[in-house]
Amino acid sequence: MTPAFADPAAPTRPLHLLRAEGLADFLASQPPATAAWLTATGFQAGAGEVRLIPGASGEVAGAVAGLGNAKARARGRFAVAKAAAGLPEGDWHLEGDLSHEDKAEAALAFLLQSYRFDRYRPGKTAPALHLRAPEGIDAERIAAMAEGEFLTRDLINTPALDLGPAELEAAFLALAARFGAQTNVIRGDDLLTQNFPMIHAVGRASPRAPRLLEMRWGSEGPLLTLVGKGVCFDTGGLNIKPSSGMLLMKKDMGGAATVLGLALMIMRLGLPLRLRVLVPAVENVIAGDAQRPKDILISRKGLTVEVNDTDAEGRLVLGDALAYACEEPCDVLISMATLTGAARIAVGPDLAPYYTDDEAMAAALEEGARAGFDPVWRLPFWTPYEHIIEPGIADLDNAPGWGFAGSVTAALFLRRFVEGPRYMHFDIYGHSPADLPGRPKGGVGQGARAILDGLPAMLGL
Repeated sequence: MTPAFADPAAPTRPLHLLRAEGLADFLASQPPATAAWLTATGFQAGAGEVRLIPGASGEVAGAVAGLGNAKARARGRFAVAKAAAGLPEGDWHLEGDLSHEDKAEAALAFLLQSYRFDRYRPGKTAPALHLRAPEGIDAERIAAMAEGEFLTRDLINTPALDLGPAELEAAFLALAARFGAQTNVIRGDDLLTQNFPMIHAVGRASPRAPRLLEMRWGSEGPLLTLVGKGVCFDTGGLNIKPSSGMLLMKKDMGGAATVLGLALMIMRLGLPLRLRVLVPAVENVIAGDAQRPKDILISRKGLTVEVNDTDAEGRLVLGDALAYACEEPCDVLISMATLTGAARIAVGPDLAPYYTDDEAMAAALEEGARAGFDPVWRLPFWTPYEHIIEPGIADLDNAPGWGFAGSVTAALFLRRFVEGPRYMHFDIYGHSPADLPGRPKGGVGQGARAILDGLPAMLGL
């Protein structure tokens, strides 16, 4: 599914966007019949509320959609996506006293609402509903954001039966081929001979061989390296999860899915940078050769790691990938992972928690989050907790039984593998637990649009 705006030459009907505060003025400006109709139907311009406007012959002449009052606007995004669900098929254009931000949010919302995951239920496609790109917005940028988000959602929503390490590799290679990127894949026992011991240890028990996926795109400009956790399913290993804990584990490759969605945006827009993408793709299962609690692994960087919980596998595969990323000088390094339940408990499913020691990067990301309608929340690399991840018998503990600050200690673990570049880590959830405007229940990207809009400041583009 490729989201797209309406043909600029196609005839369109007006969609009037109204804040609740502007409803009275709008009604006063309309023909008496239209004002009477909207009043009689109880239209209050609530967030996502929509009414069709009949024409003289009974046809649909247009529609009005509410953006809500100030409180409602502060409490939610993408009201236009909710309103669009009540529109008939056809092409539409926006009208109203709209700021550039209003137009951009509405345009993105209109595209996002068209998403359907119909792989296993054909026929549930979106209606032929399109919006003419509003004047003054960067339509190509918004379309690229939506397409990247759709890729992320498709990958997360696909169950592990059909998206193991090999299938994630295929999606990775297809994206690279589309944009002429170079790739390299290291599979199975070759991970050991090429010194990726922690990736191998996590994935070796599965008959679906672990692998490291690498992509390079662009020949000029600063180097951005993205690393995404690609655990295609996580049983917890020998520290097995309860059945309830496995129900969403098809999304444990959400970091990889989000990184690939962001890579699509970057390459489609032709940003003036060099891009490197690394995805350790594994399945964490139980078998006779699975890693055991209290095993000590020697990582690619040479740091020894005591495995105190085989269910804390994401930081292991990321550790090797981050060390590999830092062997080549890069300007900015960003990792994304569905890493800890602690992050979800701290900020819920709607915010993308992130870590960085770089104040300029944080400022750029926060501004990008506002521009991309992609909320983030900064958590601390709290150095005084470093001793918590030091078990004594090895350099690092992958799962200290401390009971506090689980996302922070996981982030500190990852930071030990990073030397050189400016670094940012995201501990995302990757799942919408309920149907929300522009975000149906299921897989969802977090942080990618914020990063995209923050890159010019981060990299000096």
